[in-house]
Order: sequence, then structure tokens, then C-alpha cells
Amino acid sequence: MIVWLNGTHGVGKTTTSALVQPLLPDSRVFDAEKVGETLMDITPGLPGTDNFQHWPPWRQLVVETARRVLDYTGGTLVMPMTVLVERYWREISSGLAQHAIPVRHFVLHADQDTLRGRIAGDAHLGPSTFRLTYLEPYAEAARAWLHDEAEVIDTTHLTPAQAALRIAEAVRS
Repeated sequence: MIVWLNGTHGVGKTTTSALVQPLLPDSRVFDAEKVGETLMDITPGLPGTDNFQHWPPWRQLVVETARRVLDYTGGTLVMPMTVLVERYWREISSGLAQHAIPVRHFVLHADQDTLRGRIAGDAHLGPSTFRLTYLEPYAEAARAWLHDEAEVIDTTHLTPAQAALRIAEAVRS
């Protein structure tokens, strides 16, 4: 099984995934961003883009890597990854379904003011204009399709540990 944590950059997916993992027996965290980083390291580079998710190999390799890891280890993969393009989500989720891999899709949500505050106060990455540029695309995806495709966890007034507990309880129930 895959527990996919979606949501905009800066909402707390990586932090929450690290807290979910010990709450789910036989689980591992797989950050699909590492697949994108690998593709970005190819030289000479792949065709120019502002987001590695636009490269079809990224979406295909995320599916294939998750499948291969699960075939090898079994259990659950906890995957923190923002996917705001509906077509990309459908490609990934249908690819996983073709391999009979169930997906529990959660969206970590917070109101815009809370998100801006978290991004500005991030102790590890510092303020990030990159993260801020995704606030409106996230809001649009949330309105258009994303919140209808997932279990939404409003983290506006939750700690990451509280959000992780809610996710783990939902998965176990």
C-alpha cells in the first residue's frame, strides 16, 4: 500500500511523513522528489523545464520505483510529494492501480496565512520564494479537483504529530 501525502510546498508533508512512518508497521518513507533529483543530474540535461514533474520519465519512474520497492519489501510506502497537475496525478495513480497497489491519498491543507507563516519561519530552509509561488496553484488545484480526490487533513491548527496520528488512524481503520 502507498500512503501519499500531497499538499502545497511548506505545508509539512516531509515532517509529517517522518512521523507517520513509525505509526504504521512495516512502513518506509519514499520521497519521490529524489527521483526528480536523479533526473536533474543527467548530463547533458533533459529538455529545460521549471519542474521535473513535467518530464514523463519522472511520473513513470515514480510508479516503477514504488512498485519495485514494494515487490522487494512489502509493507507500506509513505510518500510525501506535491502533485498539483490533475493529469499527472491520474497518470501516477492509474499506473499504481495497474500493479494492484492500493493508494490512500491524503492532502495536508492549511489556510493561506498559516502557510505563509510556516514558509517564512522555516528553520531548516528559511523563507522560500519557490514555495510561495505554489500557493495559488495549490489553491486552484484544491478547488478544481485535488480535495475531491483525497482525504483532506486540515493542519491549520494541528502539530505535525497530530496530523500524523490522524493519518495513521485513518489508514489503520
